[in-house]
Amino acid sequence: MSLEVTIREGESQDSLLRRFQKRVQTSGVLREAKAHRYFLSKGETARLKAKKSARRRLRRERGPR
Repeated sequence: MSLEVTIREGESQDSLLRRFQKRVQTSGVLREAKAHRYFLSKGETARLKAKKSARRRLRRERGPR
């Protein structure tokens, strides 16, 4: 997957960079890369998923402070 951002007429380098960074964030490229940084077996991924789910459930049950 390649992301391409072309410079608009009269656009500064800073705004071009901001637009590119925003596109990278919304596309999920970094999240995908971080997820595949290390090899995890199916069992490990299932354990991590269950752990995250339990944490999320606990946070929801506690509610706002």
